Amino acid sequence: MKGILAISGQPGLFKVVAEAKNSIIVESLITGKRMPAYSTTKISSLDDIAVFTESGEKPLKEVLWRMKELQAEGKSFDAKAPGNELKKYFDEILPDYDKDRVYTSDIKKIVQWFNLLVEKDLLKDEEPTSEVVEEKAE
Repeated sequence: MKGILAISGQPGLFKVVAEAKNSIIVESLITGKRMPAYSTTKISSLDDIAVFTESGEKPLKEVLWRMKELQAEGKSFDAKAPGNELKKYFDEILPDYDKDRVYTSDIKKIVQWFNLLVEKDLLKDEEPTSEVVEEKAE
């Protein structure tokens, strides 16, 4: 998942193609079209995204890995399903996700990203090894 980006205001995911003077050149995984992404745009690497849980945060790659395991068991899911079905599915993936801070729209986006990554064969077969990041009480 290195080099795979989510860009605010743009549908789908992008992969980094090259670096320019004031931007990076990205290619849409949906359309294959290339475009510049400027430093003023909110860009997030999938490696940096995490899902809130009751005990801290779970890296997105671990959530996607669990979704891949369920898909292997024949349990794939449609991002266009009703909200309550999306929540039920996500509860099966990550039972301790923070239901107050993870919205239905977040779940829908994660399912869309997962389906796109599977379609483009970008999910590697190795299981992620990172642990839950504990939130520090201040």
